[in-house]
Amino acid sequence: MDIVKKSRGRNLFFSTDIEENIRKADIIFVSVNTPTKTYGSGAGKTADLQYWEKTARNIVRIAESDKIIVEKSTLPVRTAEAMERILNTMNKGIHFDVISNPEFLAEGTAISDLENPDRVLIGSHETDKGRRAREEIVEIYANWVPRDRIITCDVWSAELSKLVANAFLAQRISSINSISALCERTQADVKKVAHAIGMDSRIGSKFLNASVGFGGSCFRKDILNLVYICEHYGLHEVAQYWESVVKINEYQEGRFVKTMIHAMFNTIAHKRIALFGFAFKANTGDTRESPAIYVVRKLVEEHARVVITDPEALRNAEQDLKDLHEYVEFEPDPYKAARHAHAIAVTTEWDQYKTLDYKKIFENMEKPAFLFDGRNILDHQKIHEIGFNVYPIGKQSLVHF
Repeated sequence: MDIVKKSRGRNLFFSTDIEENIRKADIIFVSVNTPTKTYGSGAGKTADLQYWEKTARNIVRIAESDKIIVEKSTLPVRTAEAMERILNTMNKGIHFDVISNPEFLAEGTAISDLENPDRVLIGSHETDKGRRAREEIVEIYANWVPRDRIITCDVWSAELSKLVANAFLAQRISSINSISALCERTQADVKKVAHAIGMDSRIGSKFLNASVGFGGSCFRKDILNLVYICEHYGLHEVAQYWESVVKINEYQEGRFVKTMIHAMFNTIAHKRIALFGFAFKANTGDTRESPAIYVVRKLVEEHARVVITDPEALRNAEQDLKDLHEYVEFEPDPYKAARHAHAIAVTTEWDQYKTLDYKKIFENMEKPAFLFDGRNILDHQKIHEIGFNVYPIGKQSLVHF
């Protein structure tokens, strides 16, 4: 908000007059939602481009001069080709250049990512007009981004790079999560394994934290989009490879719930279980595709009494679980959430969960008390010494029986 306040009225303006601003603009960034399609051909995998196409048709209907159109939304490769057909076949004597400039901002760190990006990717047609349009966008970013971080390429490579970037990040999470299951069977420690392989400069240490699974609006959506594109081009083995990343994530979510049930004497019926965290990651209230959604629904299926606590995401949690309000409580105070609970499940890596008084929490829980750390953020030995039966991800459980 500070950035908005400093810039508003100077070089940042807000308006609801779409038509007037389309007419006046030289460059238009298209950042509309492209959710996974839920109907018809490609349902469950491909992107729903109806909002994108409506935007393109609005632009060509209203525009009165040449414009550069910049794709910011995550789109299937070769979408720019379809946009160009819509924009440049209306015989209005207007020329549109379509540029791909995919978004690489991460939720929770978007402003810092924008101010200091790893890279900015700008794709265009490798024609004189395309390169000139691309250079216009380069000049905008060059005001604060070093030139060596601004990558230029053809439009198709830029479009595909966004999907592939998210697929690779998700792949790393699913890879270490698959190894976490093996660690639990072999008495290895997934954190030590991750540290050992992460020290290899060819691999690196990022995105190697085993957990209950990945969430968010992008990873699953973009991988399934990539799967659909591969299937469209007859690359079925490639499609199966990338779809397995999603399947491992679903497996990990299910495995977490199964561990809870098995540890709690194969029944959680009528037992109070406190979920610490509902957002898909810390420092955001976003719950889209959060593993906690799956966990809660499965616990309720087993007739557990679930109480959810989260510092930012309770309102979204209530909306996501509006059909389960009879079985789920929403409590902002983690101490109250855990009172009389049989178990705690940590599903979001909020820093405040690391510093809670677990001795106080333990004293007010039913016994034996269980703690399932789905993010491996707690001091498991210390919590075990308090009296908890502790079940981390990818490590040996610490129990009292």
